[in-house]
Amino acid sequence: MKQTTAGKEGTLERSVSLFEATLYGVGIILGAGIYALIGEAAGIAGNALWLSFIFSGLIASFTALSYAELSSMFPKESAEFLYVKNAFGKEWLAFLIAWVSIVTGFVSIAAVALGFANYLGYLLPIPIVFGAVGLIALLSLINFAGIKESVKFNIVFTLVEAGGLILIILIALPFLGSVNYFIVPDGGVSLFSMISPITVATALIFFAYIGFENLANITEETKQATKTIPKAVLLSLVISTVIYILVALSVVSVVPWEQLAESPAPLALVAESVFGPNAGLSLAIIALFSTTNTVLILLIAVSRRFYGVSKEHCLPNCLHKIHPKTRTPYYAIIATMLLAMLFASTQNIKAVAFLTDFGVFLIFLVVNLAVIFLRFYQPAAERPFRIPLSIGKFPVLPFFGLITCIYMLFSFSWEIAAISTAIFVMAIPFYFAFRGRFKPPAKQPQNVKI
Repeated sequence: MKQTTAGKEGTLERSVSLFEATLYGVGIILGAGIYALIGEAAGIAGNALWLSFIFSGLIASFTALSYAELSSMFPKESAEFLYVKNAFGKEWLAFLIAWVSIVTGFVSIAAVALGFANYLGYLLPIPIVFGAVGLIALLSLINFAGIKESVKFNIVFTLVEAGGLILIILIALPFLGSVNYFIVPDGGVSLFSMISPITVATALIFFAYIGFENLANITEETKQATKTIPKAVLLSLVISTVIYILVALSVVSVVPWEQLAESPAPLALVAESVFGPNAGLSLAIIALFSTTNTVLILLIAVSRRFYGVSKEHCLPNCLHKIHPKTRTPYYAIIATMLLAMLFASTQNIKAVAFLTDFGVFLIFLVVNLAVIFLRFYQPAAERPFRIPLSIGKFPVLPFFGLITCIYMLFSFSWEIAAISTAIFVMAIPFYFAFRGRFKPPAKQPQNVKI
């Protein structure tokens, strides 16, 4: 039976199933980095690129479990905001994390849109900025059309992008084992020489794993969300990690990492090197599908973050207004579109990706910490999904997630850390300047005549 709240004013429509939610997660994870950033990462990690994907997947798994538990406890669109507010009881801290999640969201959109524009430039002589901004505008219209329409679009495009990656794996089968998979760019194979490039590549390629957390921001549009979202988070991450590792091994087996690093369309180069220009053209077209899909899902997720935080009265009230016909938060969609276009105009995909990842690691750090705090301060709270492996009340895996996020934050350059921190700290004066302005006036007691 179809669950819907469309008949209620100001609410979203519940229409997303487990299958659709899992494909939503897979679609946003697969398209974000593997097509757009694998060449950049190969230039950092060399043939050991696959190790960076393993480490990224491991780090992501700890936090994915934390999102799974928290999303089962608080099935609302303003995911990170509610997690932090309930764990620490500080609305200003919750707003700061929500601000970081929103900023990293539209910066992510810009990065993937630039990846789309690079592949489009491989096919047509179109300026990068025009391609990126045009894509964001077009997909914002689909986002406005409705969640069910967006999910149908996502299913088709996810199958196409996954097919392209499986094709890369099949192309590389005869070449597997032809290179040393522990070579890094400086030529070293010792453990010490590999740690630094693999860590830096992990910090970059983690962008390819961003997406599973966005499932927590469609809970109000998902059927049986407390059970569906945790399952979808874990399933989408496992499926994507397996594909990523196989692709990383495949690309360096077919094309030297030096050439991958120089190519604006690295996966197309892999296909072209084996089957000629026509194959490269096919992979470039698939990459367009993949990056398009990711931009759409990110537009949905970020606009729902705007919507959710606005419902908590920490952002202008117009951002949680629902269009009466499409049942979508149209002001939030417009705001997301304009901000993403602004960052896409920078044209620097690597810098934009690093900015995104710094913010994501900060968010993940706090989310893992929230799980730990809630286990101690709300031990009796209902948890439809509970992370395994605890020592007493202390959850071990979120602690590993916390430690790995701290470690990764120190792997970024000081320039990226400084710029990111400056953008994020802007939230604090904004919050205190506008605190209370967006809250509805308290209802006055009615005078009762006796």
